[in-house]
Amino acid sequence: MQDTQLIRHHVGKRLSEMAIYRGVVYLAGQVPENDPDADISAQTREVLGHIDRLLAEAGSDKRHILSCQIFLRDIADIGAMNAVWDEWVAEGAAPPRATVQAALADPRWGIEVVLTAAVIQER
Repeated sequence: MQDTQLIRHHVGKRLSEMAIYRGVVYLAGQVPENDPDADISAQTREVLGHIDRLLAEAGSDKRHILSCQIFLRDIADIGAMNAVWDEWVAEGAAPPRATVQAALADPRWGIEVVLTAAVIQER
C-alpha cells in the first residue's frame, strides 16, 4: 500500500530533488549547476537560490528550516561561505546547522547543502 502523504518532486532515475512527508520537506543535496567553476561566494548564492525556489514550491521558506548540513570542498572557504549565508539566513531564524569538509561528487563544486524544513502551507 502506497502512503499518499509522501509526495516526491522533480523525480529522476537516481534521486528526487525533494520529498514532502507529514508536513516536512526534505531537499536533496543542492549544488552549483550554472557555473561550477565560480568562486565559493557565487556558488553559495546559487545554491541558496535553488533552496529558496524549492522551498517556495513546497509551501515553505528559509524561516522554517529545521536542520541544515553544509558540505564544503575546502573548509578554508567557510568564511566566504558564511558571509553569503549570513546575508541570506532569516534574522532570528538561523537553523541548527553543521558544516564539514567533504570530497564532493564533482571536484569543481565548492559546496553542497542538504536541509529539511517545515511546510507552512499545503500545495
